[in-house]
Amino acid sequence: MNILPIIDLRTVEDLRALNPGDNDAFLREIVGIFLDDTPRRITELEQSLSARDMAKFSRAAHSIKGSSSNLGASRLRAAAEAIEHHAKDQGLEGIMIRINTLKDEFAQVDTGLRALIAT
Repeated sequence: MNILPIIDLRTVEDLRALNPGDNDAFLREIVGIFLDDTPRRITELEQSLSARDMAKFSRAAHSIKGSSSNLGASRLRAAAEAIEHHAKDQGLEGIMIRINTLKDEFAQVDTGLRALIAT
């Protein structure tokens, strides 16, 4: 059982506080960027894994970790961090299971963020 929230609502409130009174326009913009960009980073993970390109793989995982943290996607951030650590400590062997976990976490974040900005 994962005790981290899918989306940390305190982080979302902090983002809202950056542009009070904008009717969540700023939040919708950054969520939109995140939802467009993250699937690209996941594709980069898969492609760089196939190509055995450790540098590109690490950058993609780090990018997902950072952007997830910025939006309060706690479990997605943790999944990306686990990928980073696995790659650094053990290489790319056996890492696909962690990528699949990351993809599952992203699907939940995608649903949660879309619901959040729709309200």
